[in-house]
Amino acid sequence: MADLLVRQLGLRDYEPVWREMQRFTDGRDENSPDELWLVEHPPLFTLGMNSKEEHLLAPGAIPVIAIDRGGQVTYHGPGQQIVYLLLDLKRNRLGIRAVVERIEAAVIRLLADYGIEARGRRDAPGVYVGERKIAALGLRVRRGCSYHGLALNVKMDLEPFTRINPCGHPGMEVTQLVDLGGPDDPAQIAPALCRYLAQELGYDSCRLG
Repeated sequence: MADLLVRQLGLRDYEPVWREMQRFTDGRDENSPDELWLVEHPPLFTLGMNSKEEHLLAPGAIPVIAIDRGGQVTYHGPGQQIVYLLLDLKRNRLGIRAVVERIEAAVIRLLADYGIEARGRRDAPGVYVGERKIAALGLRVRRGCSYHGLALNVKMDLEPFTRINPCGHPGMEVTQLVDLGGPDDPAQIAPALCRYLAQELGYDSCRLG
């Protein structure tokens, strides 16, 4: 499989990046490269297409936006490494369940580098350390291609997660890399995370685009 291009977007407002993902997906063809977009967002809650209002408990002044990924409600904020996966699943002969499992495997490998034992859950996509969620997953597939992706908690304010039922699960606790003895900077873990994602998804390598 070809290389996976990596684009570093920095701290960006959510909606413009979401619209860029949609335009990229609608405009791509069979020769378009697959890409990873690395980004952090200012604080906001996003509601997936399956979201129920009762899972948004007390958003306060934090913006809420309904979007077109799968899944329920989650929180994004600075200090969380988000990776959007813009992949041609049809060309790569990947089903959505396989993609989810391979993304989870990449995060689990990354955490293992820091001596952190983690796992996925069939009933609730994402990555967990014990019973606490450290990474959320949500994808959209359109025209055989994926967008949205992965949010890994590195070093962020976790309080807003108490204002929701994370991913629709009442009482679910969350954790983050720095509290488990890992790095405190998303930029520090990004290269290894991209490398593991490329390997798990079957690409030859990943490179900055």
